[in-house]
Amino acid sequence: MAPNYSKLINRNNALAGGVGLLATLWYLSTKKRNKGLKVDRRPKNNVEEEVKYLISEKSEKKIKAQVDRQFFVQLARLFKIAVPGWASREGGLFLLIAVSLISRSICDLWLIDNGTKIESAIISMDKKLFRKRLLIFFMAMPVVSMVNNVLKYSIGALKIQLRTNMTKRLYDDYLKHYTYYRITNLDNRISNADQLLTTDVDKFCEGVADLYCNTAKPVLDIGIYVYKLSSTLGGGTPGFMLLYLVFSGLLLTHIRKPNARLTAAEQKLEGEFRHINSRLITHSEEIAFYNGNLREKATLLASYNKLLAHLRKFLRFKVFMGIIDNLVAKYFASVVGFLVVSLPFLSEKHPFSRVNNNERSRLYYTYGRMLVKLAEAIGRLVLAGRDLTRLAGFTARVTQLRSVLQELNEGKYQRTMVAGAESLIPNGGKLIFKNNIIKFDRVPLITPNGDVLIPEITFEIKSGMNVLVCGPNGAGKSSLFRILGELWPLFGGELTKPPRGKLFYIPQRPYMTLGSLKDQLTYPHSGAEAARRGTTDEKLEEYLRRVQLGYLLEREGGLDAIADWLDILSGGEKQRIAMARLFYHQPQFAILDECTSAVSVDVEGSMYRYCRDVGITLLTVSHRKSLWQHHEYVLHLDGRGGYAFEPIENITEQFGS
Repeated sequence: MAPNYSKLINRNNALAGGVGLLATLWYLSTKKRNKGLKVDRRPKNNVEEEVKYLISEKSEKKIKAQVDRQFFVQLARLFKIAVPGWASREGGLFLLIAVSLISRSICDLWLIDNGTKIESAIISMDKKLFRKRLLIFFMAMPVVSMVNNVLKYSIGALKIQLRTNMTKRLYDDYLKHYTYYRITNLDNRISNADQLLTTDVDKFCEGVADLYCNTAKPVLDIGIYVYKLSSTLGGGTPGFMLLYLVFSGLLLTHIRKPNARLTAAEQKLEGEFRHINSRLITHSEEIAFYNGNLREKATLLASYNKLLAHLRKFLRFKVFMGIIDNLVAKYFASVVGFLVVSLPFLSEKHPFSRVNNNERSRLYYTYGRMLVKLAEAIGRLVLAGRDLTRLAGFTARVTQLRSVLQELNEGKYQRTMVAGAESLIPNGGKLIFKNNIIKFDRVPLITPNGDVLIPEITFEIKSGMNVLVCGPNGAGKSSLFRILGELWPLFGGELTKPPRGKLFYIPQRPYMTLGSLKDQLTYPHSGAEAARRGTTDEKLEEYLRRVQLGYLLEREGGLDAIADWLDILSGGEKQRIAMARLFYHQPQFAILDECTSAVSVDVEGSMYRYCRDVGITLLTVSHRKSLWQHHEYVLHLDGRGGYAFEPIENITEQFGS
């Protein structure tokens, strides 16, 4: 039987080698043919062709991702976040996995030994011994099963815990101050933060756990089997296998280098495709009014085609590497295993040559199985390099996210600037916090990309000075408030403003959070937090009635009613909810950006009068002349880089309009 098996193995290896050679030549020829060329799968629609061209030609800085010193440095830094210490819960899970792996290796050795004993009893036709050993084997199965499933549990729990730690740390940075706004609106290095914070972090943590298991178990098995085999067969047999491990590992590591870069690029393109889909959902109403479905379809398909071209390229590389992996880690490793296991049995000088055939068969089966297990462990360790290169891609992506978040938290951002804006210094101005005053002292109104709207602006607003802000579109009204709200960098001058929390902003389309009606009134405080601050439900209901929304209490079922408020409230109701929210917070200053455009004039007047009564100073952007009576000053931006700040009675009707 042994010669037949050898012929079969040689035939399979020859076939695999031939297939591998053909696959290698096909992959290299495809790579050479596509080098320097763009995949041209242009759709029939001209608009779609144009969009695809623009997307495919966009120059982007590629992420460097490969297994090198930088990768291990990045991995070590992220690992410190995921595992705060070896005395932590994560350290306990690593220890549990190690104990489970050792137990599993012991079970493997026991199964090999007892499997051999059962087969020996069958060959010797000893029924009593066969039943005894089979019963022992059967009794041990629950223990083996428990060991395997404890290992599965510990691996799964480790992945969850690593992801939890990474997610909490990244969200601490992401939601610190205004970083979540700046990463999308100021910095242009990352266009799909949601993909990085969810999918990439999950895959990174999964990769760390899998790499630990896929290397620890083979290393442990190699140590055990090398010791067992060396003590009986001598050091030459397992030594030859270890030499093959070093050679194959170095070879495959070199060939797999593109895997990390391709993995990182795949995740980036997946994120871009998801981002474009989310834009369609967010702006579906505007797109529907414009009948822009065909244009959006062209954009989506262009992004997908870009992803598709990369996936096909990556698939060819995976197939090529799969064949090489099988040849090196499986088939060639089996050949090497048969060669080394034959050495002690074919040598006339070895002690095995002096035993009878039955004993030689038992020894060959026992140590042959060990050598097979050693070959399998070496193969798994070699293939673990594939997990390592894939992990390098996710490590580079998560590291990029973390570095961008850190820089944004330090006030640094990278963005394509307009021509001539190279000399501008973001955050070059001075920010002062002081109660009951807003003062711009020679502050330039400059957009994050360096576009100068007003070279310098100077004015001062004290508590009680209600100001109407007006001017044409693009004059800088929103830019002024973004700088005041610390969303945009201060490029110069000196800005004095109240501390955070004492300046409140209400946009034209107010945000409705998830939660109860009470949560809408107290946002960003929760209803429970408002209660701890001493605000009663009766007071909140009074705010609702003051904006003439008392009927919501009966219609929706009270302050604790939970609904999708973005959908069930009309535009005017949302604006009045936002005004009730303002009454709850009672800040020193409030910026009202067209926030009563869908509210009747009488209700609007009532809300403005209440603000004056409770001492909320208003900065209002509105074109309604009915609001002039509620303000003492006007700030007019002319749209040409000029402005005027003076009492409202000095402004003519034509100028004010």
